[in-house]
Amino acid sequence: MHINLKTNLLAALLLCFAFVAQAQQKKEVTLEDIYRKGTFAAKSVYGVNWMNDGRYYSSEVADEKNGVTDIVKYDVTTGQPVNTIIEGEDLKPEGSTAPIKFDDYTFSSDEKKVLFATDREQIYRRSSKAEFYVYDIASKKLTKLSSGGKQMYATFSPDAKRVAFAREGNMFFTDLSNMKETQITNTGKFNSIINGYADWVYEEEFSFAQGFHWSPDGSKIAFYTFDETKVPEYNMQMWGELYPKDYKFKYPKPGEANSVVTVSVYNVGNGQTVKMDTGNETDIYIPRIKWTSDANLLSIQKMNRLQNTLEILHANATTGKANVVLKETDKAYIDITDDLTYLKNGKHFIHSSEKDGYNHLYLYKMNGKLERQITKGKWEVSSFVGFDEKNDVLYYMSTEVSPLDRHLYSISSKGKNKKRLTTEAGTHNINMSNDFKYYLDYASAANTPTTVSLHTAKDGKLIKVLEDNKALRDRLAQYNIAKQEFFTMKTSDGTQLNGWMIKPTDFDPNKKYPVLMFVYGGPGSQTVTNSWGGSNYLWYQVLADKGAIVVSVDNRGTGARGAEFKKVTYANLGKYEIEDQIEAAKWLGNQAYVDKNRIGIWGHSFGGYMTLLGLTKGNGVFRAGVSVAPVTNWRFYDSIYTERYLKTPQENATGYDDNSPLFFADKLQGELLLIHGTGDDNVHFQNAVEMQDALISANKQFESFYYPNRNHGVGGGITSLHRFTMMTDFLERNLINPATEKNNQ
Repeated sequence: MHINLKTNLLAALLLCFAFVAQAQQKKEVTLEDIYRKGTFAAKSVYGVNWMNDGRYYSSEVADEKNGVTDIVKYDVTTGQPVNTIIEGEDLKPEGSTAPIKFDDYTFSSDEKKVLFATDREQIYRRSSKAEFYVYDIASKKLTKLSSGGKQMYATFSPDAKRVAFAREGNMFFTDLSNMKETQITNTGKFNSIINGYADWVYEEEFSFAQGFHWSPDGSKIAFYTFDETKVPEYNMQMWGELYPKDYKFKYPKPGEANSVVTVSVYNVGNGQTVKMDTGNETDIYIPRIKWTSDANLLSIQKMNRLQNTLEILHANATTGKANVVLKETDKAYIDITDDLTYLKNGKHFIHSSEKDGYNHLYLYKMNGKLERQITKGKWEVSSFVGFDEKNDVLYYMSTEVSPLDRHLYSISSKGKNKKRLTTEAGTHNINMSNDFKYYLDYASAANTPTTVSLHTAKDGKLIKVLEDNKALRDRLAQYNIAKQEFFTMKTSDGTQLNGWMIKPTDFDPNKKYPVLMFVYGGPGSQTVTNSWGGSNYLWYQVLADKGAIVVSVDNRGTGARGAEFKKVTYANLGKYEIEDQIEAAKWLGNQAYVDKNRIGIWGHSFGGYMTLLGLTKGNGVFRAGVSVAPVTNWRFYDSIYTERYLKTPQENATGYDDNSPLFFADKLQGELLLIHGTGDDNVHFQNAVEMQDALISANKQFESFYYPNRNHGVGGGITSLHRFTMMTDFLERNLINPATEKNNQ
């Protein structure tokens, strides 16, 4: 057989050149792609409501032809649409020819009516108000819930007879049989008394805004009252008019007065309101209330101001009398979750705790006596999904595979028959059906956008992929995308830290590259997870194209690795966190491919705080930093968050001051870009103003930029494009391609 070596060699060379040409033809990600064009926007499955018949669920489907959104019913067993429950074209209020555009929807328990929220107006992070409409499916009649102004958190009663809501500090309900509105409270007053929803600090730090709950039979409503009369006000100027407007709201800072919080129960039948007995001490927190399976027994979680003691109270909803059934203490603090679950049998409840060093699930009798620990091991239950009592199967999310991943598991209440249901590596978010037969899995991994799939809960078997984001994956393949890779490193004391790294696609190990470290680092958080990174991940592609390596490392104090790793920072917030980031920077500087004189750092919020600590306490390790919306003095931040980790300033003044960047402005080394929104209701603009004043007093040069009226996210409209353009330019000038080399050793 004759082989033409020259011909084969030429063909091979041509093929090689073709591959090189193809690689060179790949597009570079631009800031316009990310922040204006939405080139890399991922699709998902939205508005899912599981139906009473566990075989079906409903979802929002856009009718692009008519410019409306339909509510479509799907068969779970096939993943196929069965019928359209509500045509978007039919959603026309009486007297109107135009259908409403809704933000979300909720079915009544009998699935005969639907609540639609329209014209939603955001207030703070989790709070909003909207115009709600009630839609009768049979008659196709759409009725406005109330004519008295926008409502908050409109919610069907479990018996489908009424809708409760809050408005302007008061509680109301509407009888759906005649649309008669009844006012439950009349004490509500802005910046004074709130009934039925959370004050600012509860909303932000205990992660809830709706402050009322129907009893299981729909006969009563339990609701919060916040008396914030003595809470100091923060004044935030809003710009845009001839004379700027003052927006004053109650914001408790460390050591200052909090709201006095009480819980009451309103009886729909007799119109009587009874206050629940939570004791004589008023300087407390009530981070959660929920009904047990008994329609007259309310569960109340109560904490002391330092948040290191948690009590679970059971209160008689008719008399208000309450007793403590479970008490837990911690030498540092106790995190609040939504894991507390009361069983339908009325005999037990499930509660999560870190008392053995890791967050696990425990089964208790109703009197608080421990029945057994259900899960156990040197890993965390990240969230409790639910309990199928009929088949004695609990579902929960866990870090057992890795602190970087989240997987769904099932187990019996006796701690037996544990089974991992999600198989693909990465981060899984689960939406379980009410009958525990099926679940939707929203799964992603590093470098891989979200896939939404339908599964059987018994064994995790795939029924159908509902959204695979193939269009996005194909689009990404056309771009010059560098892979995110995971690594571990050890600090000088032997602590192992997790990290990820993005290198330029043309990475050459013989060259030396600048490094930008992305940090958050706050208590219980994680930036190093096996999940799709979204817009930040894509911004890092822009920086990698410009020749930078991007790295993130989770320091001590972050989550998913047990209580000891997380709570070591207690009373010294910032100390160990920045020590670990500095050590990580030095470790990177020792890698052959890193230019140790060009290591930068950036972060937002707690990450902005960490950036400032790095530039002031890092002794020149960091050449440049971008600090966005940072806390600069812990005395400026809110009471619940700050005191949880630092105690009060009266008890721990050094813990506040020893790691607040404001007091170390004279030690600034490296180039700084400081960014803040003037409308930040969370980390106040005050933090940036005071930091800048301190830097000026220390005669330190820096760059700064404020965004008028922007909140803590510093986004909205074209803001993100503007901000990341500025940040990219700053990093190019001062880190990636600096005009002059600076020795920061």
